[in-house]
Amino acid sequence: MTHPIIHDLNQRYSTKKYDAAKKISVNDIAVIKEALRLSASSVNSQPWRFIVIESDEAKQRLHDTFENKFQNNQQHAKSASHSILFAYNPRFNKEAYKIVVDAEVTSGHLPEAMYDEMLNKGMYFADITADENGVNAQWTKAQTYLALGNALHTLARLRIDSTPMEGVDSEMIGEIFKAELDGYVCETVLALGYHQQDSDYNHGLPKARLPLNKVVITL
Repeated sequence: MTHPIIHDLNQRYSTKKYDAAKKISVNDIAVIKEALRLSASSVNSQPWRFIVIESDEAKQRLHDTFENKFQNNQQHAKSASHSILFAYNPRFNKEAYKIVVDAEVTSGHLPEAMYDEMLNKGMYFADITADENGVNAQWTKAQTYLALGNALHTLARLRIDSTPMEGVDSEMIGEIFKAELDGYVCETVLALGYHQQDSDYNHGLPKARLPLNKVVITL
């Protein structure tokens, strides 16, 4: 199949070795940030925060979060051009959702007369996924993967390499980036940049995916 989307996805892979000398352009970073902002989420909840690691100081802080475990991913903290912390609100409540609904009205997307209806609809999903302490992290964390998928395809279209990582120390990230997270939780990090020529063993290998008829069922 020769469709551009399929070409993008065939070119995308998880980079194992980055060229630290190659940096993503300012314009491309702006596109990536806007793509993250435009990501879909359940009832437009947007219960996330994306922290872009760009400066040497921030890279060192990210590097330090691998002190106790997942050292195999530590190299990406400094060699990748950028990294993004995908963080979620573990206690998404009415106050948080009101900010979203306010934006719905201000943008002209939602008629003001439907404000309460939208608020109640959104809080239904937030409430049914919350425990007795108001923690609905399972639902809000899931939303970050929608943004992650969107980011991966955006990067593929821009011909920028990437490595999604769940192999990160969430507790250490929470400590070292406490001020920036402000109560949000990060369990996924995306490294991005450009692979190191002749040193990234994963580059250029054929895709290993199950056959279409094993994963897609048409009724």
